[in-house]
Amino acid sequence: MGRAPAVRESPRTRLFRAAMNLYPAYRGTGGRVVRISADWREVLVRLPLSWRTRNYVGTIFGGSIFAAVDPFYALMLMKNLGDGYEVWDKAASVRFRRPGRQTLYARFVLGEEEIEAVRAATAGGSPSDRRYTVELKTAAGEVCAVVEKVVYVRRKAPRGQREVG
Repeated sequence: MGRAPAVRESPRTRLFRAAMNLYPAYRGTGGRVVRISADWREVLVRLPLSWRTRNYVGTIFGGSIFAAVDPFYALMLMKNLGDGYEVWDKAASVRFRRPGRQTLYARFVLGEEEIEAVRAATAGGSPSDRRYTVELKTAAGEVCAVVEKVVYVRRKAPRGQREVG
């Protein structure tokens, strides 16, 4: 996993990646976005073991592991569903499998089937909680942590039917 697979970026996703890596809240995680596919269906993130991410015992800090992967499924859904949907992170959990003693990589994938399933689940106006997992792996493919995200999705009401309050 040392070298990222070829993911075609667009000028727009390349610019977003650069901005994300400079954004102070994300930059502070120690993670770096490596690639964002042109269709926003695949994101690659790298989390190096460094003085900024190292904990007291010399492995990658759990908070850095979580924070480096936190926003991506919600962002991917927002970009793929469009403005007619509300998308929010609702819950998350981290399962640590082994200490991160070297750079970790996370690959997020959002398939067309899932996007269509979200649209179908929310078509009547009801919200849907979607569960996604991402593994943080070493270059050799050893899983060090698994993050599960619960993302809330709901179609926005038409403009004339929105609640005021």
